[in-house]
Amino acid sequence: MNLTELLNWRYTTKEYNPTKKISEADMAEVKNLLRMSPSSVNLQPWHFIVAETAEGKARIAKGTQGFFSFNEPKVTNASAVVLFCSKTDADEDYMKHIADTEDKSGRFPNEDIKNGFLGAVKAFAGIHKYDLKDLQHWMEKQVYLNIGSFLLGVASLGIDATPMEGIDVKALDEEFGLREKGFTSLVAVSIGYRAESDFNSTEKTPKSRLSENEIFTLI
Repeated sequence: MNLTELLNWRYTTKEYNPTKKISEADMAEVKNLLRMSPSSVNLQPWHFIVAETAEGKARIAKGTQGFFSFNEPKVTNASAVVLFCSKTDADEDYMKHIADTEDKSGRFPNEDIKNGFLGAVKAFAGIHKYDLKDLQHWMEKQVYLNIGSFLLGVASLGIDATPMEGIDVKALDEEFGLREKGFTSLVAVSIGYRAESDFNSTEKTPKSRLSENEIFTLI
């Protein structure tokens, strides 16, 4: 599919075929999508819990109880579920870890360039921590950037997806001990293959977007 066809093909899947599983090769591509997403100053302030087994999906389904029960089948019937988690802080040790990792990857021809990069990371993080006082929110924005890239990326593999903010993040943080590890859960994304009976399928329900005249200013 070309890009236009891909954008029209993908949609937020409401019902999954529980018998159809993502191949091991495609799951490797899925994980690569998560790892290779861009982020501001390459901060990569994320962690991903990937559930492919029935037991793993049942653990994530603990975040779809009570008010969020409408999302439980999207978790249990999908081939896999990714829980996107964000760091709750980024201290100097973590920033140095990012710089050291880039150095090992061969990105810095000399120490001065490495120190310049580290200074830029500290400067931008400092703006958000001390001036704007929104460091955690800024890091969460990077995770959402990853989610957007992920949705289009899995579609390119012919895989359906359902992003879900309708989850009990406190329950999931407790289930996986995330806060003690310096993370908090944000969004769960189920992936797999649409059921033929899915009412939200683009074959049954046309996609709707605001017109170009309304959303673009061309200068």
